[in-house]
Amino acid sequence: MASRITIQDIADSLGLSRNTVSKAINNTGSLAPATRDAILKKAREMGYKLFSYADSANLGQGGNTQGGEFVLFTAGILDSLHFSAKMLDVMQEEAAKMGYGFTIFRVTQRELAEKKLPANFDSARTRGIFCVEMFDVDYCRLLCETGLPLLFIDTPVTLAHDSLKADILLMDNRNGIYEFVKKTAQRGKKTFGFVGESMHCRSFFERYDAFRGALTLFDLEYRKEWALTGNKIIDENEGRSDYHAYLTECVKAWENAPEVLICANDFIATDLLMVLREQGIKVPEDVLLCGFDDSPQALILSPALTSIHINAHDMGLFAMTMMTSRIENPKLAYRTAYVESTLVCRASTGE
Repeated sequence: MASRITIQDIADSLGLSRNTVSKAINNTGSLAPATRDAILKKAREMGYKLFSYADSANLGQGGNTQGGEFVLFTAGILDSLHFSAKMLDVMQEEAAKMGYGFTIFRVTQRELAEKKLPANFDSARTRGIFCVEMFDVDYCRLLCETGLPLLFIDTPVTLAHDSLKADILLMDNRNGIYEFVKKTAQRGKKTFGFVGESMHCRSFFERYDAFRGALTLFDLEYRKEWALTGNKIIDENEGRSDYHAYLTECVKAWENAPEVLICANDFIATDLLMVLREQGIKVPEDVLLCGFDDSPQALILSPALTSIHINAHDMGLFAMTMMTSRIENPKLAYRTAYVESTLVCRASTGE
């Protein structure tokens, strides 16, 4: 039986370092195009396992992986605190198993405004596009027009627009909020508020909508002054805002704070916790506080933050499954899928 081909074998055959070959195969770091192409060609010739897997999966153009890659577009900053960090690790690992590179493009404000694709984006090499934190409707439509397999992981709010011609993957934005409101109401709490820009993205809208629905279902009062769903815009052209100032103005305007506050994500809960402290409102003594995402910072806040956990690992696997099925069956009807989220109770709600 022939021995398994390794990255070191490819490096030795080309007289290159193992690190250089690894960069080419995993599409990480910076390499001259000629060097990258030579490495990928040699890997295919030697039957390197990642390329064999991709051929057997019949992905890409007739199973040809030369120059093939998945790309991810984002207009946000996906650091280790963002829910997507673990999801992206899984997606990159799965892409590598299939013999594809994985490149992340951060779309600039200018590119968004001018509706231009990133200069280094090569549609000929691209087998599929993922979008994370891409909430400009017109730019999303531009991506739909590329004709490439496309998966949005969360989307802009498109209620006033036609649906996006693409697959969509979301976390479950509703059940955790229903569960939390029910659980907290059973503890005798009657007044609830929501914090987060409801039109920022589809997930935020669904979380706000779930909050409204839960209040109706459990016969609880909705009060507009406790729904902080806006922001304070500083420069509309540059997209700059002062969220801390907005929260401070809203909280100061309350005659009484609600007993429970639900935030659209953990970053917002962190900002709100700071504002509440500045106004002398204690968590959980005066107000119970719940976030969403269950980010790493939820555990290091004081008090530790009750949150709704996003299963980022499974979202990464599901994203790759949806993408590969779209490549194999481009005529499939567009799909919207949800991955389960779970409520995690901690000290910010007195538990």
